[in-house]
Amino acid sequence: MNENRTSSNRSWGSRRTFLKATGTGALATTGLAGCIGTDDGDDGDDGDDSDDGTADGDDSDGGTTDGESSPDSVTIGQPASVTGTWDFLQPAASAATDLAVQEINDADGPLGAEFAVDRQDTAVETQQARETVRQFVDSGDVVAINGLFSSEIEPLWDFLQDQEVPIVTPWPGSTFLDTRGGDKGTDDMSDDEWLWRTVIGDTVHTSGAARAMLDEAGVERMAILSATSAGEQGWTEQFTDWYEELGGEIVNVITAQEGQASYQSQLNKLFENDFDAWALSFALEDAITIIQNWSDGGYGGQLLMEDGLRDTSLIDEVGEAAEGAWIAAGSTQGPNYDQFQSSYQETSDEDLHTWAVAAYDATNVLALAIHHAGETSPEAIQQSLGDISRSGGTTVTTFAEGKDALDNGDEINYEGAVTDTDFTQHGNVWGNVVVERITPDGFETDFTIESDTLQDEIDEY
Repeated sequence: MNENRTSSNRSWGSRRTFLKATGTGALATTGLAGCIGTDDGDDGDDGDDSDDGTADGDDSDGGTTDGESSPDSVTIGQPASVTGTWDFLQPAASAATDLAVQEINDADGPLGAEFAVDRQDTAVETQQARETVRQFVDSGDVVAINGLFSSEIEPLWDFLQDQEVPIVTPWPGSTFLDTRGGDKGTDDMSDDEWLWRTVIGDTVHTSGAARAMLDEAGVERMAILSATSAGEQGWTEQFTDWYEELGGEIVNVITAQEGQASYQSQLNKLFENDFDAWALSFALEDAITIIQNWSDGGYGGQLLMEDGLRDTSLIDEVGEAAEGAWIAAGSTQGPNYDQFQSSYQETSDEDLHTWAVAAYDATNVLALAIHHAGETSPEAIQQSLGDISRSGGTTVTTFAEGKDALDNGDEINYEGAVTDTDFTQHGNVWGNVVVERITPDGFETDFTIESDTLQDEIDEY
């Protein structure tokens, strides 16, 4: 644990020094503790509050502490997919984030402050994401960010590094992040890269999917139909690499632009080949069209879908046509999943998915890092993210447990709802991979590939 890391341009004392100065019982909140602090963009900018209707957070006095007093409120920004291609994933992610905020404020918040989330829509568009992040940083109120997809992060990487604000995101699977991000496991901030993710990367779950296809299903020849977008191309390339490395053969990869009315011609070309199964890597709306085309054309063959398609709306739209298809995704079953699921079901009817559970973890990780830091400067929060999540401290599964342990002078190891959140030096997490089959009753597990097996195969992550 590195409790007293220093940067070249700023220094601060340990969290224990802060608590000694204030007193562990003196961190009283002056806001509406216990109320969900979520601002869904009602300030006239790019936000959209239509997805969840939660209460606005108080963004005042969100600056750093001086070691002698706590802030009234602490705000993190949440770039969100309220509209756009991936909008079907946001409602559950919003609900899970808001549940975490509620629980954090019920425990009197980090540093005794009201904890708030400023949620702004980016539509997962690069320029809109840039503007949203800049707005967060320039406002002076947002101390960290919870969000951003692969297709936003990759083109904006240098820009995001220049902001020097910690980002913990539940979304990106991109292999681009396999060796980018985190704190590099050092005390020196000069090598920090300011981005962490609470969901397993494509390298992990494509490795698991490839192993399941070969070892569990006996599929030795495959073809792939893939979109040209960064996330889908990344999944396709990584799955191909793993499948062939493990001894399988990819006989053909057909790529197609998104947004077409029909993909019959691409399917015709794909099925000119002989294979045991085919994989589909597209966003939901296009995937629905493709599966309908596939069913109507009577092509047959076993289908494997990328992880982004694990959504009940897929079954609602094409359930009968897709029955028997496989989908490979990171498991949602982390150490704290059962407790999280019980609370989530009491507060939301939105269908859970991996990224929603990871959003819950990302919110808790940031709140605990703020409390561990003893102040709200972005540098201090960045330095605390590894400290509160890696092995060696008291194991905690909620913000309340973590705050109590920190207030008692203990180091902590937060274990999340979707993974154990044990960040690697590059800010990544490990988790099991589950291959599920679409049935009339929904998604049912066929195979589970344990993370220990995958860690043995992956050199750097």
